Amino acid sequence: MNARVVQRFESQLPADDDHPYRTGAWKPQVTEYDADDLDVTFGAIPADLAGTYLRNTENPLLPSIGRYHPFDGDGMLHAITFGGSKASYRNRFVRTSGLAAELEAGAPQWAGIIEPQGKSLRDGFGARGKMKDASSTDVVVHAGRALTSFYQCGELYAHEPASLAHAGTVPWSAGFGGFGVSAHPKLDESSGELLVFGYGTTAPFYQLGVVDRGGALVHHQEVPLPGPRLPHDMAFTEHYAIVGDFPLFWDPELLAKNFHRPRYYPQLGSRFGLVPRSGGDIRWFEASPTYVLHFINAYEEGTTVVLDGYAQEDPMPRPDAAHGVYAGLRTMVDLHAMKARPHRWRFDLATGKTTEERLFEDICEFPSIDGRIGGRKHRYAYAMTAKPGWFMFDGMLRFDLETGAKQSFQWEDGVYGSEAPIAPRVGAKGEADGYVVTFVSDTNRDSSECQVFDAQHIDAGPIACVRLPERISSGTHACWTAS
Repeated sequence: MNARVVQRFESQLPADDDHPYRTGAWKPQVTEYDADDLDVTFGAIPADLAGTYLRNTENPLLPSIGRYHPFDGDGMLHAITFGGSKASYRNRFVRTSGLAAELEAGAPQWAGIIEPQGKSLRDGFGARGKMKDASSTDVVVHAGRALTSFYQCGELYAHEPASLAHAGTVPWSAGFGGFGVSAHPKLDESSGELLVFGYGTTAPFYQLGVVDRGGALVHHQEVPLPGPRLPHDMAFTEHYAIVGDFPLFWDPELLAKNFHRPRYYPQLGSRFGLVPRSGGDIRWFEASPTYVLHFINAYEEGTTVVLDGYAQEDPMPRPDAAHGVYAGLRTMVDLHAMKARPHRWRFDLATGKTTEERLFEDICEFPSIDGRIGGRKHRYAYAMTAKPGWFMFDGMLRFDLETGAKQSFQWEDGVYGSEAPIAPRVGAKGEADGYVVTFVSDTNRDSSECQVFDAQHIDAGPIACVRLPERISSGTHACWTAS
């Protein structure tokens, strides 16, 4: 491996930090690297694997004002590029205006998500205002740029996908809808369009947008909602964008006093809005109460729209006292406490009726499909499993939605993966004809590597392991780009 330190930062986190999401597998990095000719420690990099795997990570340099939530941390991008059976690696902090302000001040300037916004020392972005836009949640490649985004809305920060060179912010994104852009923008690889959304506390509370293949915002539309909501994801088909209106949102009485505390109102049920992508009237469909953090995919089948995602049986679980002072924090990011399972909704355009079914009993989340068929009918879905009581991925699942067959892979205790997208092989023909790629953080050996799996046989384990310069922090979302 030929590794060069690009920049090293000074952490201002406590030396004796005991926070579960700033230590262990979540210990932040302070060093940016350029590394080429990475060492292959197992197997061989397939000759037909070409492109870049990118992952975003919450990686704080400074604590928040008050209590820290794992999603408050500064964004750090990781990229590994494959070609010619070789691999190179880059990692960079997302150069947000918030990070720059805090580094200049030498102290945190914003409160975390679980603190009242009044504790923040500065104005800021976000669905609720006065937040640091950490741009640490998601990453997607569109119009030749890797775009990072924040789950509570903000600007889209642009980067060159392989080198991670900073390319500034997307000009229209900061004021989009009055809120900014939320994770998760959705790329339609068939049309080249990117669908975006933003949300906030002022009517109409939700805004949808369509960005053309060149990166220009060409259409936006308000989606009126009954009040402020907390959407985290959206889905799309060939002709529709799909919006979820779930009964988990900020308590209206507390919100009137400028306190942002979510509550679950199952008596209200859920609703899904089908919004024509080119604009037009919205069709709403009623459904059972739940909350959906992430959708898998959606498609049209005759006069029916099919939507797959993860329905939570208990969107606001009670904290487990055994977790001590961090009990509430650990519970709110525990997939097992939420009981998140793959679910399917069918919306009949002729009758206006919704039917639902559970697809599999496995508790899992953070889905991937072959991006080439996004918005079209899919057969395979991939997902991450999590260690009970923790937001750390301990394994992967592969679902065959036609036959009901399932494959699984699990890392040893202390080893955790990352969201794992499909990387189609060069010249791929069929769905999921290629590889699954993921970063792994090994707390037992204090190391990290990129692991490559055959997408048709993830249960066989990795076919190649590529060592990284140092152990990287656990993280959230990832994507694959062949460009």
